[in-house]
Amino acid sequence: MSQTTLFGSMTVKRLTLAVAAAGVLAAGGAIAVHQNNAVAAAAPGLTVASAAAPVAAAPVPAPLMTLPDFSVIAAHNGPAVVNISVTGSTRTAMDMGDQASRRGGDPFGDDPFFEFFRRFQGQQRGMREVPTHGVGSGFIISPDGVILTNAHVVRDASEVTVKLTDRREFRAKVLGSDPKTDVAVLKIDARNLPVVPLAKANDLKVGEWVLAIGSPYGLESTVTAGVVSAKGRSLPDGNVPFIQTDVAVNPGNSGGPLFNTRGEVVGINSQIYSQTGGYQGLSFAIPIDVANKVKDQIVSTGKVVHAKLGVTVQEVNQGFADSFGLPTPEGALVSNVERGSAAEKAGLKPGDVIRKLNGQTVVSSGDLPAVVGMATPGEKVTLQVWRQGKSVDLTATLANAADKTADADQPAHGASGKLKLGLALRPLDPQEKREAGVAGGLVIEDAAGAAANAGVQPGDVLLSVNGKPVNSIEQVREVVAKSDKSVALLIQRGDEKIFIPVRLG
Repeated sequence: MSQTTLFGSMTVKRLTLAVAAAGVLAAGGAIAVHQNNAVAAAAPGLTVASAAAPVAAAPVPAPLMTLPDFSVIAAHNGPAVVNISVTGSTRTAMDMGDQASRRGGDPFGDDPFFEFFRRFQGQQRGMREVPTHGVGSGFIISPDGVILTNAHVVRDASEVTVKLTDRREFRAKVLGSDPKTDVAVLKIDARNLPVVPLAKANDLKVGEWVLAIGSPYGLESTVTAGVVSAKGRSLPDGNVPFIQTDVAVNPGNSGGPLFNTRGEVVGINSQIYSQTGGYQGLSFAIPIDVANKVKDQIVSTGKVVHAKLGVTVQEVNQGFADSFGLPTPEGALVSNVERGSAAEKAGLKPGDVIRKLNGQTVVSSGDLPAVVGMATPGEKVTLQVWRQGKSVDLTATLANAADKTADADQPAHGASGKLKLGLALRPLDPQEKREAGVAGGLVIEDAAGAAANAGVQPGDVLLSVNGKPVNSIEQVREVVAKSDKSVALLIQRGDEKIFIPVRLG
């Protein structure tokens, strides 16, 4: 089963989310485009066809392109790409066997069952410090030794060493790192260093050639190339609009630069999607404009702050689009609004679909946290929201993501009937309302048919249908009767609220 693999710099350890420092060096050869254009000329004695008998135009051949020559970029920018090695330690559980060896003996003697309990029962008696080592990549952005890399490369590091292509080595200071964007800034004591030029990732086009340089598996100054596969790609962390490429990156490439064909850095290679832990054709880079914002904050203040709207969102699929009357299945569906948050103060409600933020279209739910996270706390943003069949404009003043907010708001919502949905419902009694933390709603006693197929479960509390709060079966019947293809049910399950689309009929 495919999974995203994260390679930490301290150890090449396979995790669910794998960060692979991509090391591909972009060489700067311009793409030559040749195109044959038809040229019409009237020559003496040449009979020109009359308008009544038009001559069919010859098909225009597709542009011919030659592959770029990356050698210039590799030679010019390679010296500014560095190898990063780190040492540190991490605390890990110490089982009975570890303690026995530390005491110099086996507390169970020759007991044949001890190994079974040691391995499979995992009885822990303490923690121990385990030395760690790792390698990564980075690139110099200032002649006085400022370097960009990945935060995971220097995580838990007690000592960071930077090695240049001329084989000089420097002890580096970590000025700061931001785990949310996976960006870190280092500083070495040196002068007149080679630097790489930085570009704007927004200038990238899908299909454009890109190149990376790094140290995969410790192999320094390795150059690989590919094309931009997609932009604005949302991954499970939801904080960065990644650049997706097919550039070959592997453990040790983390933190290396991604170049365009002009030799400008457009991203920091960070993650790969892999079934094996190694490169399989999908790599992801942090856009350089995102990295620059983080770098500027670290250099000026030593820390990074992110903005927060205060909502939980879901993807809008075709079922939700049909339920809410949306023309296309796009946007971020609000399932929860935090009490006291910027979202609540702006008037956002569960069931709203955020379609635009500051005029920028929100296509998928992952677009929203990526944009909000890179904004500044206190910044005002405009939201275009779809609510009960019409567009509503709201303004929110973003909060600081580090600030604590109250528990999620628990608005009064309602239920549905055992209609086309396949639900058996009843109102909540006062004690159940208190336990669930809601002012209304209906308990789902049984789920069958379309509702069960959609994932509704007995014991769920139905809060709203198509964004409309319901407190009685009659209200549910009324909403369902007006729906055509599907309905969106807001369900509370335990402490979570989720929207579930249910197809009708």
